[in-house]
Amino acid sequence: MKKELKEQVIAAIKANIAECPNFYIVDIAGLNAEDTAKLRRDCFNEGIKLTVVKNTLFHKVIKDAQNAEMDLLVPALEGNSAIMYCEAPATPAKLIKKYNKAGSEKPALKAAYVQECAFVGADKLQELINIKSREELIGEIIGMLQSPIQNVLSALQNGGGQTIAGLVKTLEEKENK
Repeated sequence: MKKELKEQVIAAIKANIAECPNFYIVDIAGLNAEDTAKLRRDCFNEGIKLTVVKNTLFHKVIKDAQNAEMDLLVPALEGNSAIMYCEAPATPAKLIKKYNKAGSEKPALKAAYVQECAFVGADKLQELINIKSREELIGEIIGMLQSPIQNVLSALQNGGGQTIAGLVKTLEEKENK
């Protein structure tokens, strides 16, 4: 491969990482053309960008990033590697598990860089599945904050005027103490 082409591939990998900060390093070697096409279609449908990379070029990208967490991914760059770029952190893990449940050994998780943390090894798959996106966490927090407010509003609506008078009286008693 010519130096200019290598530089273009490295720039493309860096652009993909900048666009989708979460990525998985997987092994898809041994899949036939039909299974590879199915995997690519499933990735597209889930919003995952799947690319096959040369380990040396991806290693160069990691080295250039000067990120200690990303450096932990270097040992996973052995054998054939494909990268799954994604916005939602758990989507590729769920897809890999779906394939594993169907009896396929591939794609096999080698490592992942999700929410600025490195996960190395196939044994981290369940941890990656359980990771929640930023939007899911915000939704849970809002739900927890709304719950007490909804309880008060429900009590006020169910009790009618008596509850409001009782609430005002209780508040006055607390002020007098």
